[in-house]
This record gives sequence, structure tokens and C-alpha cells, in this order.
Amino acid sequence: MCILAIQYQLVPEAPILVAANREEYYDRASSIPSIQSGKPRILSGIDQQGGGTWLGVNQHGMFVGASNRRKMIPPVAPRSRGALCKDLLKSGSAQEAMHLAMEELATHRYEGVNFVIADAESGWVVHGGDDPDVVQLEEGLSIIANRNVNDPRDERVELARRLLTLQTLDSPVKFLAVASKVFARPATAPGRPSMVMHSKDRGTVSSTLLCLGVKPRDAIYQFADGPPNEAKYEDYSPLLRDILSRGLREVRARTDA
Repeated sequence: MCILAIQYQLVPEAPILVAANREEYYDRASSIPSIQSGKPRILSGIDQQGGGTWLGVNQHGMFVGASNRRKMIPPVAPRSRGALCKDLLKSGSAQEAMHLAMEELATHRYEGVNFVIADAESGWVVHGGDDPDVVQLEEGLSIIANRNVNDPRDERVELARRLLTLQTLDSPVKFLAVASKVFARPATAPGRPSMVMHSKDRGTVSSTLLCLGVKPRDAIYQFADGPPNEAKYEDYSPLLRDILSRGLREVRARTDA
């Protein structure tokens, strides 16, 4: 399980604002965010077991985040969902990545997964269940965990929505400040939904806060290497600004040529 909130195209100077907690087995190692080799440049963490990722941004300003979901009929020898997430990040646009996700999920060689894919031009949620489908992101706040986007039956999604809408988050600073507290919220009582999850062998292992602004210099990428109620968010924004600036320079060079 994972949970991800995206505020899309609501703040003009920051069309993509994201907060996400990753849940995984504690003994499944992963690396902190780094710029991956190859083109396009991608900033993401890497799962050391499967070699893929759960969340990243590429130099075109495209974001992809993944969360697991259940399937009634899982494949016998599945391909890594994280590897597909990494493949999607190689796309030139959110629309291109969305089509690739649907094509791959139609092969039924993946376990259940949800993908949130967005750039400044379009945003999509791909539900990779037994019958894959896609919905376009609407302007405003959308939240997804291990069911469909904005599923009112998901107590965790509804808790996140309630806490993120207590005030108007009309700037990147407000969104990230509030989201950092919301996504660090532990259970208030046994059996109650929470943003940070703990169990014997798995739970919340990291958290990401992201702002993709109109200009590369406004981009923000913060990452907590552990549950965010215990681990501090570290700033990886210079790496994100670097790849976005490179992407912008390449576009300008092609235009001039």
C-alpha cells in the first residue's frame, strides 16, 4: 500500500503539488533520490530488489507515482511494477506515458497497481486492476491509495482529504507545510486510519513532497528516508532544478536549430 495526494492545476505558479507516503517491507532496501543515468534525465529513488522506482520526475517536468492495489487474478510470473514506473518516466509527456501504461497493463503481466501521471499539459490516473482503466485528473485535489482515485470507501483517503481541506492551500508553501504534517500523522487510536502505518514486517518507509512550478527554479523535492513522523525531510530540490533546467535548455536548442 501507498497513499498519494496531488493538487493539480489549482495554483497557477505550481500546477503540480504532491505528497506521498510509500509503504513497503522493512527489509526491502531502496536508495534515496538521485539523478538516473540515460535520457531523459530522471530524479527518483530506486528499489534495490526490483531495480525500479515508486515515484519520480523527469527533465520534461513529468511526474509519475505508483501505489499497489489488489487483483483477483494476479499473474504467475509478474514483471516489476516499479520497472514499469521507471519506463513511464522515460516518456516525453504525461499523455504518452498514460498510453504506454495502458498498453503494458493490457498484457496482464503485472500485479495490481495505480499510476498517477502528470505534467503541465495533462494529468491522468491509471487504475491497473483486473480491468485497467484511466481517468483524467480534474483541477484540484485528488487522493489515491490501493483503490480507485478519490474512493469514498477508503478511510485513509477520506482522512487525508479532510485534513488537506481544512484550509485553502493556495500556494506551494502552504501546501507543502500542511502536507508535511498531514502525511506524518500516526493513528490516533487502535483501528483508526492514519497516514503513517506500522506493522510487524512492513509499514511507511519513506515520504515525498513535490512542487513542480512553471519555472525550474521554483521546483521543490523533499524526501524523508523513513516514516515522516520520525525521519526529517531532506531537500533534493537542487537536483530537480538541475534536470528541469537541462530539459529546458535542450528544448530551446532544438527550437533554435
